[in-house]
Amino acid sequence: MSTTASTTTTTDARISAGPPSGIGPLRKREARLAWTMLAPTMLIVALIVMLPLLANFWISVKPVGLADLRPPTPVARERVRGKIAAAGDEVVLEYRLRNSSTSKVIDGVTLTDVLPEGLEPRELDDRCELAGRTLTCALGDWEGGHRERLRIPVTASAAYVDAPANPRDSEPALTGTSDNVLTSLEFTFANFAQVFDASEFWTVLKVSIYYTVFGTAGALALGLFAALLLHEPFRGRAVLRGLLLFPYVAPVIAVAFTWVVLLDPFSGALNALLERSGTIEGSINFFGQREVKFHVLGFELAFPLALSTVIAFEAWRYFPLSFLFILARMQSINTDMYEAAEMDGATPFQQFRWISLPQLAGILSILFLLRFIWTFNKFDDIFLLTGGGAGTRTLTVDVYEQAFALSNLGAGAAVAVVVFGVLLLFSLFYFRFLGKEEGM
Repeated sequence: MSTTASTTTTTDARISAGPPSGIGPLRKREARLAWTMLAPTMLIVALIVMLPLLANFWISVKPVGLADLRPPTPVARERVRGKIAAAGDEVVLEYRLRNSSTSKVIDGVTLTDVLPEGLEPRELDDRCELAGRTLTCALGDWEGGHRERLRIPVTASAAYVDAPANPRDSEPALTGTSDNVLTSLEFTFANFAQVFDASEFWTVLKVSIYYTVFGTAGALALGLFAALLLHEPFRGRAVLRGLLLFPYVAPVIAVAFTWVVLLDPFSGALNALLERSGTIEGSINFFGQREVKFHVLGFELAFPLALSTVIAFEAWRYFPLSFLFILARMQSINTDMYEAAEMDGATPFQQFRWISLPQLAGILSILFLLRFIWTFNKFDDIFLLTGGGAGTRTLTVDVYEQAFALSNLGAGAAVAVVVFGVLLLFSLFYFRFLGKEEGM
């Protein structure tokens, strides 16, 4: 009886204690195993994302140009000057030496080469010495742009005449040390000072924001409109949905060239159509005219023509992505709500305003975030359409011009850091205010 009572008491104690809490040993081992298996992938992804970003920050505080990407190195070209027809002929073994950099110094340059069999030096340069067939020359320090010719008179023997050897078969080895601006600890904020002091920087920043906001809004508006049109079933809807994807899946260089041809001021189809219909008197250079001035209520206003045309291209090219996401979300909305609203006498616009739009707010918010980031980083569209001219120069185009057109890699990286900073501020603002409303 006592044993039974003890067992009953123990069971009651366990029941009263409730189920075990916390993570058990088995679950801990499974978690460790999962993290161990995921660690290599996460490390690779982190390196792919972070290394270019860190490299860009590093270059932005360096006084570096395109020419500095290759460290200064001593270069030598070897050749024999003169003709050898018989034993005893005298020729010159010449080394053409230069510093690959026009500004950086190379310290302690040394040349080492193996002389061909049968060529006997008659005299050596004061900086050179010969050990067997190995020639060693201590050439000292080379200033930027240094060039010289090292000549060694030699005499050809019968062995060389019988079996001539090419002196270039043994490449001369050059050694030396130089400072590499990329790996040195020299830092400067001159790149950022140059970027912010530039007279056009704030104009370029304003154009970038204008292009991004209206390009993003246009793509979302067109995507929403297309989704509303193709939401209800009708004959040929599947084919039309597929055709709407063409702007997004087509190569950017193809569609950009098509727009340039269609809007050409001399042979473009749009200008010809507008002129023949009497809408305009002369051709319009959509991609080359900065602005069009007009008067409203006595005020002169300027419409940014080239920039607006590029924005129209941006909205047209990328609205299919918004269309797909919005349409997928619309198809998941319960139709009972629409039926109830229709029975209550709600108009189609009221159904959209009070049912569809609140249901689509989440996906529209996410699409706005993604499209804003992608559009702000967009380079190829503007570069192919206008090259950044006629008031369409954005920060991404400025990165290219600074780094490659002006060969100022540090300034280009500094502009890229500014792009990163703007997007970071926008993301913080989004998740602080807009994302909170959507439960993100």
